[in-house]
Order: sequence, then structure tokens, then C-alpha cells
Amino acid sequence: MLKIYFAGSITAGRSDQPIYEQIIDELRKYGTISTELIGSPNLLAGGETMSDKAIHDRDVAWLLASDCVVAEVTNPSLGVGYEIGLATQAKIPVLCLYRPLPERRLSAMIAGCNLVQVNRYSDVAEVAPVLEEYFKSMAREESAPI
Repeated sequence: MLKIYFAGSITAGRSDQPIYEQIIDELRKYGTISTELIGSPNLLAGGETMSDKAIHDRDVAWLLASDCVVAEVTNPSLGVGYEIGLATQAKIPVLCLYRPLPERRLSAMIAGCNLVQVNRYSDVAEVAPVLEEYFKSMAREESAPI
């Protein structure tokens, strides 16, 4: 089973939490998600009760032990951007899911990064086929001769 790191906004806003929860449900088909708590309705914008350092160190360890990162990037988040940057530096595949909204523009640092795959969607129901193709593509790459 794949180890999947899911990234989504916490302190920058929890308005997309129901979407995160649905994406995480879909991701369970492909592996284990170390960051399932991001989809929890019990996790508020204040975050967890652990120290910032403990959260950082735990999440970085989870990220670096992951086979891929799936990030919902509609709601701009410094933490999610940091996680994407770490993943690209560590050569961990990154899939970003972005819902275009009139008041939100995707950062050029994400949209323009050739180490990140960005998929746009308008409804969370569109995410399932995107994930299916993404994970099929990962499997093809892993089985390709070197």
C-alpha cells in the first residue's frame, strides 16, 4: 500500500474541510493517509494542542516517509506551500487539486512548477477519476524499465 500525505489548509481557514474529508475518503482506496486528521470536522483553525515544533517535526517525518503528496490548494496556505516545497526537494511526487474561484488565483509557484501536477476541478465528484488516473500513472512509472 502506498503511503499518502494529504495537505490542506488548517490555520489559513477550514472552509474546505468537508471537501478534504471527501478527498481523503477517495485516497483510502490507494493507500494509507498519515494526515487523515486534516479532514476531521473536529480539527479547527486553531490546529492541534501539540507544540508548533512537535507538529512540524511529526509532519515533516510523515511527509518524507510518503510515496506521494496530494494537496488541495484552493485555499492559500503557507503550511501547504511549505509541504509542497519539501516534497519537490525530496523528489516525492505531488498532485495539487485546485478549484478555480473568482476570488482565488493559484500561486505561480505551484502552477508554474514542473515538479507538481495540478488538476483543476469544479466539484469534488470530479476528484475520484483524477485520483484514479494519477495513481495508475504512478504504477506505470514504477513498473517501467530503467
